[in-house]
Amino acid sequence: MIKGKKLVVIMPAYNAESTLEKVYKELNFNIVDDVILTDDFSSDQTLKLASELGIKHLRRHDQNLGYGANQKTCYHLAKEIGADIIIMVHPDYQYTPKLVEAMASIIANNIYPVVLGSRILGKGAIKGGMPIYKYLANRILTLIQNILMNQKLSEYHTGLRAFSIEALNDICYENNSDDFIFDNEMLAQILYKGHQIGEVTCPTSYFPEASSINLSRSIKYGFGVLRVSFQYFLGKLGVYVPKIFRAPTA
Repeated sequence: MIKGKKLVVIMPAYNAESTLEKVYKELNFNIVDDVILTDDFSSDQTLKLASELGIKHLRRHDQNLGYGANQKTCYHLAKEIGADIIIMVHPDYQYTPKLVEAMASIIANNIYPVVLGSRILGKGAIKGGMPIYKYLANRILTLIQNILMNQKLSEYHTGLRAFSIEALNDICYENNSDDFIFDNEMLAQILYKGHQIGEVTCPTSYFPEASSINLSRSIKYGFGVLRVSFQYFLGKLGVYVPKIFRAPTA
């Protein structure tokens, strides 16, 4: 626990057998209470290795449902076991687990209810091997998003994220996509509800085993980001409130 709050790390996994152990062993179990791993129908031994490592909360999908759907399963399980702070750490080691303590501390001390590990603050993205086209797309999309959503975040596209249970309960993430745009929709929901988001500098690593979407899916993601940003803009104007921004039903 940290400051009396239960800290749960979630790992939405897909073919993470080669990197999972390294990620797991870098977690600080002096503060991490539980780890949840959900396996989105991997073709390798991710789930078997997770069990051998001692991860107690495991769930495997019977078919590949998508990155967003995998996260939804993670958050449901985190709520079931009474998490106060939930931090998503990708098991492919693209983001360092060593930032969990710093991010959890920000939430536990009531500074921000949501914290992102930003690859753009500092020089972590390029130094870590982010492809130039992805870096430029990240910068352009973030600029447009900040304008449309009246924010000043350094990026919206990182996979290292921490949430207070209060912020998570305040949004209806079930209404979001089951694909990669889920991440962006979730942040838009958080901001739409008026929650502030903090950021910490995060180094990143791009290597063959690290998960990454290809160019065609990146383009699809980019258009999805623009759609979400315009939906946010229209919602705040009161022109139209899309389903993702509507209040959770009891």
